[in-house]
Amino acid sequence: MMNKRYITQKFFYFLLLFTALIVVAFVFGIVIYLIIKGAGALSWEFITQKPSGGMREGGIGPVIVGTLYLVIGTLLFSLPTGVLAAIYLNEYAKQNRFTKMVRLSIINMAGVPSVVFGLFGLGFFVLFLNFGRSILTGSLTLALLILPVIITATEEALKAVPDAYRHASFALGASKWQTIIRVVLPQAVPGIITGVVLGVGRAAGETAPILFTAAAFFQPNMPNSIFDQVMALPYHLYVLVTQVSHAPDDKKWGTALVLLILVLFFSVIGTAIRTRARLRRQRRHDI
Repeated sequence: MMNKRYITQKFFYFLLLFTALIVVAFVFGIVIYLIIKGAGALSWEFITQKPSGGMREGGIGPVIVGTLYLVIGTLLFSLPTGVLAAIYLNEYAKQNRFTKMVRLSIINMAGVPSVVFGLFGLGFFVLFLNFGRSILTGSLTLALLILPVIITATEEALKAVPDAYRHASFALGASKWQTIIRVVLPQAVPGIITGVVLGVGRAAGETAPILFTAAAFFQPNMPNSIFDQVMALPYHLYVLVTQVSHAPDDKKWGTALVLLILVLFFSVIGTAIRTRARLRRQRRHDI
């Protein structure tokens, strides 16, 4: 009997290990393939110059800047809103049917196709509020897109903080808000950053929402305000592949590689901040 259990346990262990290795192999395969195909296009001129010659020549400097503007704007709108919403749901709201419906709605929002968010941004921000196709509109639309991820990750991180921390803070005379700000949130920072990294990765790589709200086909000049259109890496890559005839392959693969590097850069920064927060928390525990 024990031998049968041991064999079954080992079988599922190796099955899960094999599945994980396949996933990792596919990820590394994609990354290596992009590096092989696109590394030849990477240069200082390609990264900093404006596109020219019908986007067949030059670089992608304004495209990178436009993507950064959209990501930063998305974070400015989504991070405070998502964290505050999660704090309310976990720390203040009563656990009843209404909160269950709210959580179910948030989960369902995470599964809505990005093109639907793009159409909503077009109808509400561009036409109804008359913001026009701009950085502001694109950032607001992308913020709505990643809000479910940030809210869910933040709420799970808050739930993971033991109630003993809250009770100890209350016993020392701290108010509920002081307990949340000074005790609960610092403990939940690693989980919150995980949600932010996932959200930023999705926002940086989306094409459909910015297609309707922010992206310009060709805008080589840098934006002067949040009401200007911008070029962005996902849409620029789509244009190079589908709209620009005889576009050099190295430009296409180079653009894809830069987009991947940009997403990995945000992931590395988020991981570094999360690791530092965990180390700081461990030091406080040791003290």
